[in-house]
Formats: sequence, C-alpha cells, structure tokens
Amino acid sequence: MAEASAVADGVVCLHEDAHLLVLDKPAELLCVPGRGPDKQDCLSARALQRWPDALVVHRLDQATSGLVLMARSLQMQRALGQAFAAQRVDKRYQAVVQGVPAGADGGWHAIDLPIAADWERRPLRVVDPAHGKPSLTRWRCLPGAQADAQRTRLELQPVTGRTHQLRVHLAAIGHPILGDALYGTGSAQAQAARLLLHACRLELTHPMHGGRLRVESPCPF
Repeated sequence: MAEASAVADGVVCLHEDAHLLVLDKPAELLCVPGRGPDKQDCLSARALQRWPDALVVHRLDQATSGLVLMARSLQMQRALGQAFAAQRVDKRYQAVVQGVPAGADGGWHAIDLPIAADWERRPLRVVDPAHGKPSLTRWRCLPGAQADAQRTRLELQPVTGRTHQLRVHLAAIGHPILGDALYGTGSAQAQAARLLLHACRLELTHPMHGGRLRVESPCPF
C-alpha cells in the first residue's frame, strides 16, 4: 500500500496496488463523465491520467465526498462488482442531519423503506412501497456528536446500494442531510454550503490475495 498522494485537483489516492485503487473524491466532482462538454472533468478521467488501466466499480453522488474504489483490470472490476452486489463491502458514511432522530442513543437503528425512480422528476428517487426496490440503511448517532436540537452527526451503513439511498431515507424519516439541494427542506439546505455527506470508510476482502483491506478518510466537515 502506497502512502496517501495527490492525484489532481483535490483528488487523493489512499490505497494503490497492482489490482485496485481507493481514491478520495472531493465534493461536487462527478465520478464519471456526464452529458455535455462541461461535464467531462470527473474522477475517472483524472484517475486515467495517472493510471491508464483504472476502471469504475461504483459511484458516489456528485455532491458527496469520500472514498471510491476503482479496479485495474476487467477481472478485478468483475470481482469487485460481485462483492458490492453480494453486500460483502462494508461502507460507512458520516452525515450531519437536521434535528435529532428518534432513538439517537448511540445504538444502531434501521431504515427499511423501498426506493424507486421518480419518473416525473428524474433523476430524483422516492420511497415507493408498491414499486420500490428493497433498501436498507443502518444508522447511529456518533458519541458526543449532537451539538444542539438543530443538527445531529450520524454514522451510516448502507446495506443495499440504491441511487441516492442515504439522502432519500434520511429525508423520509424527517431528518434530511444538511445542504441537500435535492431532498432537503429549505431550512436544511440553508444550513450548509455543501451536502454534509462523506464516504469515510471502505472495508472488504481483497479479491486477489484474500487479505482484509480497510481504508478510511477523515470527515472534512
């Protein structure tokens, strides 16, 4: 494992070996190119400048900062994709949400609400008991993280990996993430200049050698 090193314009490599990379993405950077010439700058494009074999495995929302895993071969891309699909990758996030969720006692709690595409307001997602896909998020209040009744810092563990899952689930229980321009209330949006959601830890069994790989990124807010 190499020491942390800057890649380009705020991107940092926290783990590098012959088979995979773990990069730390800044907020507001796309993971993959979007539509239009103004959306070609992205994490994958910057990674390819240094590692021509870098392949996308999963994504974070543009507004979310933190850890992104990339493969360095098609074989590794398939293996890592299978690990994500089988829920063998332990992902942890930190978020600051509006208010104080019921049960914010330091123990783990679950949000089990099905999520579907909101076709009339794409790319938004919505809780849909009839047509949504099963979606499970575990959360807990971090010790000493509640400064007042206006906001609470949470650790989040998405068991499934639906698009916008953490943002949808927290908004659905009445505690949107601060700075969330898609799902937050006006007051929640106004309390932060960016989305206060950060992918802070990835842990998995390395598909090539079977050792345990754990990478952490300090929360920037």
